[in-house]
Amino acid sequence: MDRYLTAEHVALRDRVNRFAREHIEPVSRELDESGRFPWENVRRMADMGLFGVPVPRELGGMGLDYLSYIVVIEELAKFDASHSITVSAHTTLGLSPILTFGSDEQKRRFVPPLASGEVLGGFGLTEPGAGSDASGTRTRAVREGDGYRINGSKIFITNAGVGEIFVATAVTEPGCGAKGISSFIVCKPTTDPDRARQVGCGHRDDLPFAEGFRAGEKEDKMGWRASDTRELHFEDVFVPQGQRLGQEGRGFINFMKTLDAGRIGVAALSLGLAEGALDTAVRYTVDRRQFGQRVWDFQQVQFKLAEIATDIEAGRHLTYHAAWLQDQGMPFAKQAAMAKYFCSELSMRATLGAIQVMGGVGYTNEYPVERMMRDAKICEIGEGTNEIQRLVIARKLLEEMMAEPPMQSVPADEMEPAGT
Repeated sequence: MDRYLTAEHVALRDRVNRFAREHIEPVSRELDESGRFPWENVRRMADMGLFGVPVPRELGGMGLDYLSYIVVIEELAKFDASHSITVSAHTTLGLSPILTFGSDEQKRRFVPPLASGEVLGGFGLTEPGAGSDASGTRTRAVREGDGYRINGSKIFITNAGVGEIFVATAVTEPGCGAKGISSFIVCKPTTDPDRARQVGCGHRDDLPFAEGFRAGEKEDKMGWRASDTRELHFEDVFVPQGQRLGQEGRGFINFMKTLDAGRIGVAALSLGLAEGALDTAVRYTVDRRQFGQRVWDFQQVQFKLAEIATDIEAGRHLTYHAAWLQDQGMPFAKQAAMAKYFCSELSMRATLGAIQVMGGVGYTNEYPVERMMRDAKICEIGEGTNEIQRLVIARKLLEEMMAEPPMQSVPADEMEPAGT
């Protein structure tokens, strides 16, 4: 991948790989079984700067490009998707809207503690009646004095319990559809303050915690089990006007832009899962013997693993290209949707294929591929289902066609002969 990765990218990838092998791989099975949030590794990742990779240095980040961040998400996911999504949701969903659409004061106040990993962030968009149809938001923000009074709830929010700084949408102008939705920065204390204090990150006393803003019970999920997923409840929550993010009525538009970037992150996470599954399957089939020979020596096994490896290479090009376009300031929404759609389905094919070639042992938790398969499924749903990705891609194709100038027909007698 020399077309995309510099020596700095490779050095960062190798650093994350060493960290993951030393600190994530040994505990990933236990964390999955217990559903315990990995506070110790969160602190280590914060110390490494992984919660602020694409954030400018003056705001507490590493000051690297978006592709560097994508490389980090991919590498973490090779070992555990829960660690990867904790960083991904925090960065692209919780932090980046403030960095992109926030005022200078909002950036100075909220970005440094997020970029340093001192506290975690999240993104409140999905509601019980507003999933793929995000414009169907019902959480309401009513003007009151010098701020807004918010009532409603969000569902399936990553980092909802452990996080303290959130960006959330609410309807400010009923009857206007997507144009009546605004976004706000809202803070609440972590649900695990004692553990946060023990590890030295995850809580700050000086944040503007809003009374009535709280997290629900932790979801019991099929995958991403060490990731913290809950509902967020707004019960007469007052938010000052200074914490409205961007212009009133621009919340939906800005969040759609946020999701475009987030889809590249999910593509990278999916890609990492596929790579982790392939690596596990190759190692197992080389070591395991059946019928007097290595499992690897059966041609159908080689064919299956060759297919997975080819798909991974294609997915990596799609993902890195989308990240490269974003870094260049070029349109990338179509490419992000393509990368997310392709790589999430690839992660399912790869993890199922790994289980198949490993046989019965692949179905047990003795090896990580069954966990990887459970982790992969949500990648086809989160950040917009793959059905939504197909719609995004199709609409972009139509937009591109309509934007092209009409082709001018050339008389046949003016055409050059073939071969000239």
